[in-house]
Amino acid sequence: MPRLTVNGQQVEVPAETNLIEAARKAGVEVPHYCYHPGLSIAGQCRLCMVDIEKAPRPTIACNTIATEGMVVLTETDRVRETRKSIMEFHLINHPLDCPVCDQAGECWLQIYYMKHGLYDPRMRDEKVHKPKAVPLGPHVMLDAERCILCSRCVRFCDEITATGELGIFERGDHSEIGLFPGRALENPYSGNVVDICPVGALTDRDFRFQVRVWYLDSAKSVCPGCARGCNIDVHVNRRRPHHAEGRRVARLKPRYNGSVNRWWLCDAGRYGFTFVDDKDRLLAPTRREGETVSDATWDEAIAALAAALRRSPPDEIGIIASPKMANEDLFAVRRLLDNRALRRVAFRVPPRVAGDQDNFLIRADKNPNSLGAELVGLGGDSRAVLEAARAHRLRCLMIFGHDLLASEWPAAEVREALGAVETVVFVGANANATSAAAHWVLPAAAWVERDGTYTNFEGRVQRFRQATEPIGQALAEWEIVGRLLAALGDESTATRAEHWFRQLVAAVPAFAGLSYQALGDGGRLLAGAVKA
Repeated sequence: MPRLTVNGQQVEVPAETNLIEAARKAGVEVPHYCYHPGLSIAGQCRLCMVDIEKAPRPTIACNTIATEGMVVLTETDRVRETRKSIMEFHLINHPLDCPVCDQAGECWLQIYYMKHGLYDPRMRDEKVHKPKAVPLGPHVMLDAERCILCSRCVRFCDEITATGELGIFERGDHSEIGLFPGRALENPYSGNVVDICPVGALTDRDFRFQVRVWYLDSAKSVCPGCARGCNIDVHVNRRRPHHAEGRRVARLKPRYNGSVNRWWLCDAGRYGFTFVDDKDRLLAPTRREGETVSDATWDEAIAALAAALRRSPPDEIGIIASPKMANEDLFAVRRLLDNRALRRVAFRVPPRVAGDQDNFLIRADKNPNSLGAELVGLGGDSRAVLEAARAHRLRCLMIFGHDLLASEWPAAEVREALGAVETVVFVGANANATSAAAHWVLPAAAWVERDGTYTNFEGRVQRFRQATEPIGQALAEWEIVGRLLAALGDESTATRAEHWFRQLVAAVPAFAGLSYQALGDGGRLLAGAVKA
């Protein structure tokens, strides 16, 4: 491992490390546009100039490998003047429209000008005009005038997705990013080009002009879209509730985790959060008596459900849990099973259409916690539960999240099963056909509205954190089950997600030794888990 000196600080880096990464390890930022650690080296923007001792002129840091004894200086007068000149070059034809640009506040052209530019403009000629507001695909909009031709988006489509939709066309100051004829930017990872665009050239059609980024708050989370468990940041709009049509969750952005998703996120996960602020969110407990539906308090709902469980023999109670539930929720359900000695529990009602999968991130299992459910002891098929209900052998049935009427089972058979049960309880975040047929409906918090953990398909346990308050009277599933356990006389129920996780760790050997603190931001593999 070569040792070098960056701005007087000695640092040791792995072989083949370039000077941008070497300086980063020393705590020094080298400004750059075209370089991205997940892409090949282009060396186009020339902003990452540094001085190397004994070198006759500044050198680009992105394409210079650190060597033993190298002395690197990133803040010499010559380097500063070079950066200023390069910034001026990049801005010759760039429109100075920051106040109306949707990238303002997170634009590296804007940020680096303030840090390294600050020159008096000398350009007096008319700027070169290029196409503006050009849709490249369902999610990405191009403003070619703002593009600095860093080629990140082109390299992403060539090297990461291998779909090759984008190219650089024309020559000189008329060069611009565009689509090849007959193509559209609609690969499953197209939204990533917005993330890696350092300026306002590529913007998100779903997010642009919804809310200014400086009004957004962020929370570290995990994507619930499939069994991969990509790490994300949830950006929520608390400060301008009248913006973005009142939606609280404004967007999801990938969060780097080298063991899971690196810098990337699929479009299905990126745009799959709209259910959180849908109009069909369940806001309060409700009861249905015949055709009459009325609101109820949580105390009334829990008391009624506890009474239904008490008067039902254990073998006449069914529970259908869900692999979309967090580990803490599933363990609470297991405690309920132990408390009532119940024998009927299942999860994973298959969808009508098999999920898609690729060799990159996307998994066919569209549930974030299937492995966690199995490890907790809640596995199997719901067929036995539904058949018992159809045969009038169940008096109480609890359904967590699943819309059974939209599953693979014939709708007529599901309706017959639900109609044969004395008390059907639906616990979930959004209304559906199954909740409409339930006697009691209990609103559950969405994953962005609470804390918890998922176990991905590789056995990596990862935390997600609360980003916004629960809507209406919604509660986390672990809290709903915990209140029910308390009503049944169990006085040892936990009152926080972390407390439930501690109980899970103590009771399930696979999770031994874990804690919220140990999981950190990147998660931990379970002992014995084999990385796929």
